[in-house]
Amino acid sequence: MNELDYLRQMRSINRPVVPHRDLWAGIEARLDDAGAAPRRQYRARPWLMAAAIAGVAVLGGGLGLHLVAPESHTVASAAPWKPSDPRLTGAAVELDAARMELTQAMQDSPDSAALQRLLLRTERQRNRLRNLDKQAS
Repeated sequence: MNELDYLRQMRSINRPVVPHRDLWAGIEARLDDAGAAPRRQYRARPWLMAAAIAGVAVLGGGLGLHLVAPESHTVASAAPWKPSDPRLTGAAVELDAARMELTQAMQDSPDSAALQRLLLRTERQRNRLRNLDKQAS
């Protein structure tokens, strides 16, 4: 089949088709049945509205605290720390190196919220590591 035959077949398909029976009678009957069926009435539920407003308020407050919290925290200690458990030493070295790099980056752009969040996360991990060291000893 070449392109010309293909185009002829496409033109033959592009003709209006008359249905074998009248479709409008069936459509009208369905519309009349749908109109006769009782519609569900939606009532305002005051407790649901109050719960939605409270949820939005809690979500907004949580987001506000989350965005403000990294700026209000300060780095606890800047001195390198060596755990007594040798299994935790590698993680302590990595966390100290990350903290130092983040501190240097913060000097270049002190208003960066992303760097503040990363520094706070690094300090939290360091505190967890210290707790693990206390538990291990």
